[in-house]
Amino acid sequence: MDTLHEKKQRLEDYLRSLGSAAVAFSSGVDSTFLLKTAHNVLGNKVIAVTAASCFFQERELEEASAFCKKEGIEQVIFDPAPLSIEGLSQNPKNRCYICKKAVFTKIGLIAAEHGLAYVAEGSNMDDNDDYRPGHMAVAELGIKSPLREAELTKEEIRQLSKEMGLPTWDKPSYACLATRFVYGETITEEKLYMVDKAEQRLHDMGFRQVRVRVHGQMARIETDPAQLESFMKPEVYKPLTEYLHELGFLYVALDLDGYSTGSMNKQGEALHDYLPPPLVRRK
Repeated sequence: MDTLHEKKQRLEDYLRSLGSAAVAFSSGVDSTFLLKTAHNVLGNKVIAVTAASCFFQERELEEASAFCKKEGIEQVIFDPAPLSIEGLSQNPKNRCYICKKAVFTKIGLIAAEHGLAYVAEGSNMDDNDDYRPGHMAVAELGIKSPLREAELTKEEIRQLSKEMGLPTWDKPSYACLATRFVYGETITEEKLYMVDKAEQRLHDMGFRQVRVRVHGQMARIETDPAQLESFMKPEVYKPLTEYLHELGFLYVALDLDGYSTGSMNKQGEALHDYLPPPLVRRK
């Protein structure tokens, strides 16, 4: 089995073999590590491309821009206008595929305009364990996934990020705001705004790993299991509940299972698992 630093060397060698690339950059743990490593290896033959839209939290864009400015990395920011992409606002189960196909097609055009040979994105080995229809779009468009090529896991990326002094080494996991909606729930700018503001309030209150999932008029809050007890204090949940009502949520619920990556992908499984057995009539 390769050691951590052997994997890092393999990543650097792979990036060097690309020659030049546009890195899809969201300011998350994975894309920050990938961008920094690519810039270390390829210098000005790398640019960061950030898709900033209503699916992207405002603070993430601010962090992405600040990082690129600090590191002296050229950044291109564009708005893919996801809600104008046919079929996306209806939130079908292949939503991520539809979105990734459109976004990476645009990033490919930006790479070509800058004379760059490839587009790279930051999925890692742990992403293989969840339902990720976006991977199909990545494969179809020939997008490179260097972290997976190097067989790096999330925890390994965090370790290497800490060694490199990256501020994201212990940053909570993030996913675009569209992942907060149950499949089939129509996504609108108003609902995205509600989720963004609700999660920002939770972050401001000290809850680091949180999601506000939307089920119709209900907000289902997921947080780190270690923080569930803190949440149950009246001085914590009462003002938060009032704020979410002000945003427009009719009901507010706390998920006692805590935060779970890809929890919305359990819908179909749960429905199947809990269907009652067929009724057998006695003769």
